[in-house]
Amino acid sequence: MHNANSAPPPKALSARRSGPLKGTVPVPGDKSISQRALILGALAEGETRISGLLESGDVHSTAGALRGFGAELTAEGPGRWRVVGTGVGNWRSPRSELDFGNSGTGSRLVMGAMATTPITATFTGDASLKSRPMARVVAPLEAFGVTYEGQGPKALMPLTLHGARDAQAIAAEVATASAQVKSALLLAALNAKGVSHISQAWLTRDHSEKMLKAFGARIHVTSCHDGGETIAVEGPARLKGCAVEVPRDPSSAAFAIVAALIVPGSEISLPAILLNPRRIGLLETLREMGAHIDVKNIRSSGGEDIGDLVVHHSSLRGVTVPGWRAPSMIDEYPILAVAASFAQGRTVMHGLEELRVKESDRLAAIVAGLTANGVATEVTGDDLTVIGMDEVPGGGTVTTHMDHRIAMSFLTMGLASQEPVMVDDVTMIATSFPEYQDLMSGLGAVMEAP
Repeated sequence: MHNANSAPPPKALSARRSGPLKGTVPVPGDKSISQRALILGALAEGETRISGLLESGDVHSTAGALRGFGAELTAEGPGRWRVVGTGVGNWRSPRSELDFGNSGTGSRLVMGAMATTPITATFTGDASLKSRPMARVVAPLEAFGVTYEGQGPKALMPLTLHGARDAQAIAAEVATASAQVKSALLLAALNAKGVSHISQAWLTRDHSEKMLKAFGARIHVTSCHDGGETIAVEGPARLKGCAVEVPRDPSSAAFAIVAALIVPGSEISLPAILLNPRRIGLLETLREMGAHIDVKNIRSSGGEDIGDLVVHHSSLRGVTVPGWRAPSMIDEYPILAVAASFAQGRTVMHGLEELRVKESDRLAAIVAGLTANGVATEVTGDDLTVIGMDEVPGGGTVTTHMDHRIAMSFLTMGLASQEPVMVDDVTMIATSFPEYQDLMSGLGAVMEAP
């Protein structure tokens, strides 16, 4: 595995006003589903065959860590992987520390997956991952009997986790609107005796629940009268390897979608996009803003709905985005803020506290990037207001803080602003979307090194 301290030197990139964007965008496989397919395959008995897997830095980091626990993971061709798992409860202690690179999802889910097996592992990552709070995941896992040593009250990496021996089922309320925390608890419940009940007041992405069912876990979801839900998982579980087809990532599609909406004369198509209701908050919001987005050929794959999108240049108007929608579009607020810059009137986004603990403090990074390019904003508590303009000035340089979504969002802005927009570093885009620059250039986007 790569050394977390040997980061490549920063590489700046500039985007400038482009002609109409035209063509088809085969965005990569969904990152959340790719990560979970590898992890569940490594926990299952027998063979799991995965197609459409996202070949990114994050996913490769997780694959390397899972090999450390004793699972066999083999890449057999682009996006095609074979995983031979150990069975639940049969992971072994890795011989060396696990370097997760930039992968918050991979590291947090693997913490849950090992939590109820009596083994020890040390988790580390790059500078960005080392700054992200792990206490929000490992503290809830203590209910199963886990112990850990991390850096300071936030339990920063490097973090050593000691799995529980003879873990018993728990009842837990997830305190934050985080699918990562919920999923870590669900994975831990697989090797605890009895039925664990994991409750959440918010509806966060449910890929773990859908995939656990596909792998044969005894799992049951009950809606609560307050709008939340409780998930019951029976352990110890026996997961059976299966075939997983990974749909294309709506979070990666978001950049091309918004680019087509704001660049006059554009029309692009995006095939086989994941349409899970808990992942399409951005599509719903953009349509409320007046976006012309057609969804065609809706079909099902591995328990998930997918469909083909056609996006046309549109005149957007400001809207109010309710806080309850945040979990379904938590990764899309940077690109929504860019779309809002080109919309008539004010766009108000409520309930963005989760953005403060992403790859960077995304809320602060969004505000700084908009301000640098002449767009007015207001922040009140965890709410963000963007004041749209007929012509976005651009001309600014955006500090990405090693955050791939900040980088791609502000490059999108540069495609339609009066002056070019530069981002200070694009090396980390490979963590989620290695093909980004080639795909956008193929549509007609103009991006160049300064």
